[in-house]
This record gives sequence, structure tokens and C-alpha cells, in this order.
Amino acid sequence: MSLRTFYPRAKRPGFTLIELLLVIAIIAILAAIVIIAINPARQLAQANNAQRRSDVNTVLNAVGQYAVDNRGAYPTAITSVDGEICRTGVSVANCGGGVDLSALTDNELYLTAIPTDPTGSSATGTGYFIYVTTSTNPRIVVSAPSAELSVTINVSR
Repeated sequence: MSLRTFYPRAKRPGFTLIELLLVIAIIAILAAIVIIAINPARQLAQANNAQRRSDVNTVLNAVGQYAVDNRGAYPTAITSVDGEICRTGVSVANCGGGVDLSALTDNELYLTAIPTDPTGSSATGTGYFIYVTTSTNPRIVVSAPSAELSVTINVSR
């Protein structure tokens, strides 16, 4: 007796090649939709921008606290010219004329260390820029020019 005797052609167990290919195609389409919906590169860029916003606000708050403790005076290194903030422990001479905010990190009174941009920092600079406006009511402006996804991160107070 052969298998054909027990299982006629229409009732044999298993899947046909067409059925398997169809299931694989459906799974591939669903996987592509999920990958596009999640978009890991965009998620990473959004996470970096969130870190930048937090860092910019941290620097701005530290400068504000410094001003409160020093009768409204900002650190002398902050000028009306937009300059990159130097990394903690890097001198202005080594920072390419950047802005030295070591007054904020001395004795860890306002900051333990100057935050650095997740992707736009260098060996000497943080990737964040700071200046004071020249209006009658001067404001500190801190920005993150390396922001991704065409986002502008610029905070003033």
C-alpha cells in the first residue's frame, strides 16, 4: 500500500509552496510597516534633541543662579558675541577663544561639569553656544546648533 491509498491528493497534510510564499510575503510586509513606524534613526535623533534641550536649560539655570548670587552680574566670560562654551577643565586658550564658564563649576557650586552635546561636541568645546543680548534688558541666550531633524534649540532668559 502506498501513501496515495491512505491520503488522496486533496487531503494530504502540509502546505503548498504558494501558501508558504504568501505567508512569508505577508510577514515581510508587516515587518516593513513596523520598522517604518518605529524608525530607529528618528527615535535616536529625537532622544539627542531632548538631551540638548535639557542641557541648554541646565546651563541657563546655572547662569541664572550665578546671577542671583552675584547681584545680577553674569559670569564675565559671557559677552554679546555668540561663542562656544568650553568643556570643563579646558582653558580659553585651548578652547579657541570660546566661553569659559568655569565660574559655574568651581567648587561644584552651580554645576559639577558643563554638559556636552551628544553628537556636536569637540575635544575642547561642548557644542553649545552662549551670549548676552545688548538690549536695555539683557538676556542670556543658550543654543544648540547641532540639533537634528531641522529643529532649532535656542533658549533665553
